Amino acid sequence: MFFIKLTLMIELKLYDNNTSIRTIPKKYHILFWIGYFSFNVIRWGSYFDDYWYSLKSNLVEFPLHIILVYLNLYFFIPKFLLAKKYKRYISLVFVSLCLLYIVRTLLNYVLVTENIWPEAEGYQEAFTFNHIIAVTLGELYVLALATAIKLTVDWVNQRKRIENLKKEHLKSELNFLKTQIQPHFFFNTLNNLYALTLEKSDLASSVVLKLSDIMQYVIYDIKEPNVSLLKEIEYIQNYIDLELLRCNKNANIDLKIHGDISQAKVPPLLFLPYIENCFKHGNKNSNDFYIYISFKINPQNELVFNLKNSFNPSFEVNDKKGIGNANTKRRLDLIFKNRYQLDISREENIFSVNLNIPLTKKEYSEN
Repeated sequence: MFFIKLTLMIELKLYDNNTSIRTIPKKYHILFWIGYFSFNVIRWGSYFDDYWYSLKSNLVEFPLHIILVYLNLYFFIPKFLLAKKYKRYISLVFVSLCLLYIVRTLLNYVLVTENIWPEAEGYQEAFTFNHIIAVTLGELYVLALATAIKLTVDWVNQRKRIENLKKEHLKSELNFLKTQIQPHFFFNTLNNLYALTLEKSDLASSVVLKLSDIMQYVIYDIKEPNVSLLKEIEYIQNYIDLELLRCNKNANIDLKIHGDISQAKVPPLLFLPYIENCFKHGNKNSNDFYIYISFKINPQNELVFNLKNSFNPSFEVNDKKGIGNANTKRRLDLIFKNRYQLDISREENIFSVNLNIPLTKKEYSEN
């Protein structure tokens, strides 16, 4: 149909200069105009009991509707209304309505009927005040309807874009935080390995093997936002084993798992900074040095992480960088928002961490 081809030509012309405005696929534009055209033909055909007249008059008028609507949506609004040139916008719409009235009236008179306003009672002439008002209100109705639809769709799309940007920003920040955690850990481990090589210790080969397992986990296994809790615990155990190679052999490390955690998934590298602090700030050479670690799923389907360790009260807990704890707190805020509980306390020479996180996958996805 003529007005459909005209729609496509207008859209393509407008999109040539700015493809970013193509927020609604062309097929929906076509469906809208077909639906609106069909509705008008049937409505006015039923009103006049003359569907042939209704078809002809709408074929004349609809290309004009389309031209006015797309000029308003893709030229007048972006160039003038959004630029706060309100007087120019109103003037252009007014001039467009005047020109449209003249063209529409002449085309109807030449191509459709000499009775220019059959809806009114009696014979009506063109270019009268009442006829101008009636035609103008009809055009404003079409203009307002199409503009309202377009602006609503743009608003919805803008909301989606903002949400997607937030998700991408969240994902980027979380990835950045993870990249900070990994060098921090490897720096400490390589220091341990260096100390053992200086001592020419036979334990150096065991450290290399443990470090290899850890690197495999960090490089290959934690690309996803959530990992198996069992894998994370295995990673923690490897880290503890590395630390124990150079600690007091009498150190008491107790790692307990309560309940079935085989299906549980957690954000990777979430617990290690707290365990690192146990060795960093604990009195590792003391016979009283101990670390208690517990993972448990409570009835509310939350993972409860509990950590206690002895530490040297004379040692300043706040290290000069504070990368580990700061990153972990930031990640918890980003992933869980207010849906987690973290309690950190010190009492005499006992340091405690209690962390509850939900085990609903949707809630801790970093995507």
